[in-house]
Amino acid sequence: MIDARPGAAVLVVEDDPGMGRFLVDTLEAAGYRTSRALDGRAGLAALGSTPVDMVILDLGLPDIDGMDVLRTIRQWEQMPLILVVSARGQEADKVAALRAGADDYIAKPFGVQELLARVEARLRRHDRSELEQPIELGRVQIDLAASQALVGGRPVRLTPMEKGVLQDLARHRGRVRTHREILAAVWGPGYTAEHAYVRTIVQRLRAKLEEEPEAPRLLLTIPGVGYLMQGSLATAAAGNQPVD
Repeated sequence: MIDARPGAAVLVVEDDPGMGRFLVDTLEAAGYRTSRALDGRAGLAALGSTPVDMVILDLGLPDIDGMDVLRTIRQWEQMPLILVVSARGQEADKVAALRAGADDYIAKPFGVQELLARVEARLRRHDRSELEQPIELGRVQIDLAASQALVGGRPVRLTPMEKGVLQDLARHRGRVRTHREILAAVWGPGYTAEHAYVRTIVQRLRAKLEEEPEAPRLLLTIPGVGYLMQGSLATAAAGNQPVD
C-alpha cells in the first residue's frame, strides 16, 4: 500500500472527464487532497489562489498547450512538483517536457500502482519539511523550498536549468556529484553524455553567486569527475580549485 504524505495537496489539470475522474478518485483513495481544473487557464488560476504540493498536468489541453502551462508554472517563485501525464509517448516529447521543468513524465495509458508510486516517490524526495530549511553559505542563502537563491539578502534571478543544477548540488552539498548524475537529475536520462551543458550552467551560477567566479569557494570543480558544493565555507580555500 502506498503511504501518502499527510496533507499533500495535488491539483489535476485534465480536460478528459473519464481520465480526470480516474486521477482524482485514485489520489483521494490513497489519502491525498485533490482539486481539479478542466483547462490550462483554470489550472493557472487555481495555482495562483491555492498553493499545492504537486500538479498532475495533461499536455493536450483545449485552450493552452500543456507545455506552455508547464513553462509558465516554472517561472513562478513558488513552484510545485509537476508530473506530466500525456498521450504523447515519444521520447522527444518526454525530453522536451523534462527540459521545460517537469519533474516526471508518465505516458497514457498507465495503471493505478504506477501512478501512485510515481506521485509518492516525488513527494517523498521533495518533502517540504526538509526543503524549507534554508542553506547559509557565507553571503549566499539557498532556499530550496522556494527554488530561490539570495546573495547579500538580495534575490538572484535564475533560469530553470540554473535552479535545477543549484538545487541538485545543494541537496548533495559536501559530496561530489558527477556530470552524469547532475545531467540525469536535471535534464533527464537521455542527456548523461552532454557534459558541456553542466559546465555552462555552473559557470553561469558562479558568475551570479561567487564573489570571485574565477576562484570559486562555493561551487568547486572536481577534475575529470564533476562538481561539489561546499558543505561549509569555513574550510574552503579560495582559488585552490581549477575552474572549467
